[in-house]
Formats: sequence, structure tokens, C-alpha cells
Amino acid sequence: MTLPAALVAELSALLGEGWRTDEITRAANGGDDSRRHALPDAVALPRTREEVLALVRACRAHRVPIVARGAGTATTGAAVPTQGGVVVSFARMDRILEVRAADRCAVVEPGLRNGELQAALQPHGLFWPPDPSSFESCTVGGNLATNAGGPRAVKYGATRDNVLGLVAVTGAGELIRVGGAYTKCSSGFDLTRLLVGSEGTLALIMEATLKLAPRPQAQAGLRAFYRDAASAAAAVSRLMAQPVVPAMLEFMDRRSLDLLRRNGSDVPDAGAMLLVEADGSVDALPDLLAALGAAADGDGLIDMDVAQDGIARDKLWAARRALSPALRTIAPGKINEDVVVPVSRIPELVAGVEALADACALPIVCFGHAGNGNLHVNILYHPDDADESARAQAALPRVFELALALGGALSGEHGIGLSKRAFMADAFDAATLATMRAVKRALDPDGILNPGKLLPE
Repeated sequence: MTLPAALVAELSALLGEGWRTDEITRAANGGDDSRRHALPDAVALPRTREEVLALVRACRAHRVPIVARGAGTATTGAAVPTQGGVVVSFARMDRILEVRAADRCAVVEPGLRNGELQAALQPHGLFWPPDPSSFESCTVGGNLATNAGGPRAVKYGATRDNVLGLVAVTGAGELIRVGGAYTKCSSGFDLTRLLVGSEGTLALIMEATLKLAPRPQAQAGLRAFYRDAASAAAAVSRLMAQPVVPAMLEFMDRRSLDLLRRNGSDVPDAGAMLLVEADGSVDALPDLLAALGAAADGDGLIDMDVAQDGIARDKLWAARRALSPALRTIAPGKINEDVVVPVSRIPELVAGVEALADACALPIVCFGHAGNGNLHVNILYHPDDADESARAQAALPRVFELALALGGALSGEHGIGLSKRAFMADAFDAATLATMRAVKRALDPDGILNPGKLLPE
């Protein structure tokens, strides 16, 4: 679209050199890790909430789309400006406004990188639990938009569980403040949790009060190999039934282990693997690890390694870290989607994916956060092979169908964006979708915030 001249003049005067229309900046802010791309008409880089508020009001007056953007590490196309308009980059709103150690919270701006926040909290003996794989580069705002998770979510929860309050501008151009520096509230609707995970379709978040946790004194882990996915899933159920909640509980399927062996990793021939981690005080950790080890033991266990110091623990996790790079050795094309099912249905999910891989004659690799039932399904193919590419694209909806049939959901942490939007009508009934659309209209009456994302037509 072509931006109205009056809008360009207003925003140029408002933002100065923070208003960009050059092609290089527009191109740099038009894509994300989904490998989708579209050119915005302009990029805005505000520094203050007053600038964000004025920007939204101006765009609303001219019915111009706004797409909020963090670091572009999302995998669903949620930050791609498919209808043009203005991309709002929060790269300049990246401050830690306050660390309130006594209240175990921090007040931050959305452009702050997750890794920078963790480093700043370390001297206080605190950390923010969400730990997506891109934590060094992704932003807090992006974590908020997608309700990002990571391995620690099994014990500490995902982003939504670790946010206390927000300051945001709705699509109606209204500044709202929800929640605050407290962990208990029975005052009205929980708008904080509503905005987290809404992918920038309801409001632009400008400030967040984050719930912090004490940094554990020690960490230790174990690696357990099983005959098959069913044995591993049974162990997951036993582990999650313990009074001791694992800090992390990761699953890798048979194809993952085959791939790692081919790439030189020291893993035995097994049907599945669990990586389990405990954290806590130095004195309590041996007992915690022993309890988790006892729960991991059972029918189908082939072997178990225990690591009680940092070096040994890093060796246990080396295979998990090596898996994503190893996928590229199979095929250059990868469709990486996360789905979530009840933990007890993990064996059926894995079996269904294995059957789908055979039916489509494609390698499909499953791994992820077993304690939450949140697995990453990686469909691998060669993009220069038209037939293989078509089979890969045809396999994707069948993965979603399988997850939904098992009582699961389309995503546990990546979000919906563009890649899963068409399947929302399969995941929710008409009345539920109508309620979501009513919420959208209430906060964004003209539909200018991230149009064409999350909700189906």
C-alpha cells in the first residue's frame, strides 16, 4: 500500500530519524525465522511510550496496518508485514527500568534481549524463567507476543506464567495498565494473561513487570535411554507424579538418536531418550536427583547416565544441543512446527508421526519438552525437489490433525502467526472463534494491529 502523505509527515515529525522508509531498513524488518518475507511501507523505531501512543493513533486515523517486531526469531511468520503498513521495531526501547529484588520482579521495555536480562539479574541471585532456544538474541517483547517457553517451562511455566503486569497501547489508541508488582489478584479480568500470547493483534506492549525466581544453587541431570517411546512416556508420567518437579524434562525419538549416532554423538541404539534435570540447594540436590532417577527407572529402561557436576552435565546436554544442526545434514529444507498433547498421549503422537514419515517417504524427527507434552515435529525435505516439497507440505496438516485428535493443541510455544492460522478453525468451534474475534474487535476495532495473523478469516 502507499502511505498517506499526511501520515508520513506526521510520523516523520514525531520520530525524526526513527522514521525509516529506505529499502534496506524495510527489507531488514520484513521477515522472521519462518523464512517468509514482505516489505513494510515504513519502519518506526520509537523510544518512548508517548511516541508509541501517538503512532498508533495516527495509523488508526488513516487505517494503516501496524506490525510489532522484536528480533525476528519467531518461526510462524507472526512478525511478517503481509499487508504492508508500518513495522514498529522496539529495538530502541530496550531498557531495564527497575529491578525490585525484594519483590522478585523487574520492570523492562520490550526490546530488551532475554540473554541481556538474565545477565543483569545474575548479581541479584535471580533469573527470569522463560528460556527459548533463541534466548541470547530474542527479545522480551517477542517472548510476550508468542508466550515463549523452553525446557524450563516444565517447572517454572512459560512466559504467561512469569509476567505480573503490562503497559500497552490498544489498537483503539488507548493506553492501558494491567497487573502490577504483586503475585495475587482477584480484581477484574486477567488482561495480563490475555495480552501475552496474542501476537501483537490486540495491543502493543511497551513495558512489562516480570516475575523473577531465585537462581538455584546447583543443577544436576540424568540421561535415560528406553526401548521405545511408550516406555519413555511411562517414565515421564512417573517423573511428573513425584513431589520433586524436574527443572527440565526433554524427549528425543528414535530418529533423533539415529541421526546423532550418524553424526558422531555417543548415544546407544535405543527407541527414545529422556534428559532430566533437577535444580535446588547444594544440600538437597543429591536427594532430588535420586528421586528422579528412581522414577526414571522402570520397564523398558536400557541405560542411564547421571551427572552431578557441571562438566558432566554439559556432556549430557551436548546431544540435545547438537540435534538441530544435525537435522541439516539430512536435508536442507526443514518445516519445524511444535504441537502439544496430554503427556499420556506422547506415544500415540510419536507413533503417528513415524507412520506419517513412512507414508510420505520423508524423514520426520520428533523431540522437545516431554514434561509439558510439547514436541517439535521436524519435516525434512529437499526444496529443489518439487515432488518431495509437495509431500512435505502435505504432511504438515496431518501432523496438526494428529495432535488435535489426541486432545492436544496446535502450538505449545511457537504461536500461530501465519503458518497455523488456517488450522484454527479445526482447533476451535465457531462459538469460541467468535468470542476471540469479539475480543479482537473490542481492543482493535479497526483491525489495524497485525492483520491477517492468528485468527482465520
